[in-house]
Amino acid sequence: MGQKLQIELEVDNKGAIKSIKSLNDNLVNLNETTEDTKKNTSALKKGLIAVGSAGKKVGKGGLKAVAFGLKGIGKAYKAAGIGLIVSAFGLLFAAATMFAVVSCGGKSENSATVTAGKPAETIKWKLVTSWPKNFPGLGKGPETFAEYVNEMSGGRLEVRVYGAGELVPGFEVFDAVSSGSVEMGHAGAYYWKGKMSAAPIFSAIPFGMNATEMNAWLHYGDGMKLWRELYAPYGVIPFAGGSSGVQMAGWFNKEINSLEDFQGLKMRIPGLGGDVFKEVGGLPITLTGGELFTALQTGAIDATEWVGPYNDLAFGLHKAAKYYYHSGWHEPGTVFELMINDSKWSLLPKDLQKIVEMAAAATSERIYAQMEYHNQQALTELKTKQNVQILEFPEEVLLSFKLLTKETLDEEAAVSPTFKRVYDAYENFRSNYASWDKLSEESYQTSLRLK
Repeated sequence: MGQKLQIELEVDNKGAIKSIKSLNDNLVNLNETTEDTKKNTSALKKGLIAVGSAGKKVGKGGLKAVAFGLKGIGKAYKAAGIGLIVSAFGLLFAAATMFAVVSCGGKSENSATVTAGKPAETIKWKLVTSWPKNFPGLGKGPETFAEYVNEMSGGRLEVRVYGAGELVPGFEVFDAVSSGSVEMGHAGAYYWKGKMSAAPIFSAIPFGMNATEMNAWLHYGDGMKLWRELYAPYGVIPFAGGSSGVQMAGWFNKEINSLEDFQGLKMRIPGLGGDVFKEVGGLPITLTGGELFTALQTGAIDATEWVGPYNDLAFGLHKAAKYYYHSGWHEPGTVFELMINDSKWSLLPKDLQKIVEMAAAATSERIYAQMEYHNQQALTELKTKQNVQILEFPEEVLLSFKLLTKETLDEEAAVSPTFKRVYDAYENFRSNYASWDKLSEESYQTSLRLK
C-alpha cells in the first residue's frame, strides 16, 4: 500500500494508443492503430495486466479500478488537436484508492501519465439554515441537497446540515456564510432586507411573479446575474434553493372585514410584505419559524403568515389561531436560497462545483414539487379534521394592498439606485412575459372554468 504506480501511455495524432510503459521500463507494445474504441480499451486492459505482472503490487482490485477509470479514454479520443483531460478514480479493495488523471492533446504524438497513490481527502462543509432541523419541506430540502452532493461526489465532498440555532441563529445565516465560519446556508433573501433593500426581490414581491415566472427570470433573464452582483461584496454566491409556490395570507385570531381591522395588529410578516402591512396601520414583526407557535399562542402576536397548509400544519398553527386567510398577496412565488462562501467555492475542483450546482438545481425543483403535493393533502386535513375556517380577504383589502405595494416599491426605487436597477429588470421581464402568460396559463385557466 502507498506505492506509486506510474504508467506512460503513448498515443498518435489520431488518439490511437501505441504503447504502455511502466516505471521499470517494461514496455507493452499494443500494435494497435485502429481508432475503434472497444479494441483500444481491450488492448489497454491487457497492457495494464502486463504492467501489474511486472512487479507493481497494487492488487487485482487496483488494476480493475485503473482499467475502469481509463475505459473512457478510447471513447473520448474523437479527433486530433483537441485538448482533453479525463479524470477518474476507483476504490482499491481493502488497500487504497486509485486516482487516475489522463491528459493528451496536440496534433503530434503525445504521452499521458497515470499515477495511482493515496486516496483523495474528503472535503467537509457545514450548511446552516433558517429553519428547524428536518422541518417538513424547508428543513428537509437542505438535507436532500446534502445527500445528493455526498452521493454524486463519491464521498469527496461531505455536507453536514445544521438547523436554526444549532450553530448560528436563523437570522444570522447570511453573516455566517459571508464570514466563512460556515461554507453554506439555506434561507430566504427577504431576511437580509436590512443589509440590502433589493434582496427581497429575489425572494418575493407582493403581487409579484409566481414560481414559474421567477424560475424563468432567475435562470434565463437577468435575475441570477443581478442576484450574484448584489451578494458579491459580501463574498456570498446565491443559488435558487426551492420555491413555496403561492403562500397563504396567514393565521388570525379575529375576522378581517375591512382595513380598519389591521390597525395596531401585530403580525409576523417579513420583507416587502411587512412594509405594505405597516402602511395600513399594522405592526409587522419578524420571527423565525420556530418562534411562531408560542408567540401566537401567548398573544405576543395577533397573527402570523408562514408558508402554506403543509408547513403550517406541521407547526400546529391551527391550534393557536382560528381563521386561515388567502390569497397570498405578499408572497406569490417565494424563492428560497442556497448560499455559498465564494472563497470556499473557489477552492473546489471544477467537477465538485458542477456537482454542487446540479444538486442545488435538483433540490430546488424537489422542494417546489414537495410543497405542491403536500399542500393539498394538508389543506384537506385542516378543513375536514381540524375544522379550520378558511376565508378570503375582502376585495377592498386586497385592492388597498395592491395599490400600497406599488407606492412602496416606487418609493424605495426613488432612494436606492441598486433597488431601482433590480426592480426595473424584474418589471421589464414580467411585462414581456405577460403576453405569453395571457395566451397560455391565463387562457387555459379560463377554459377550465367554463360550464
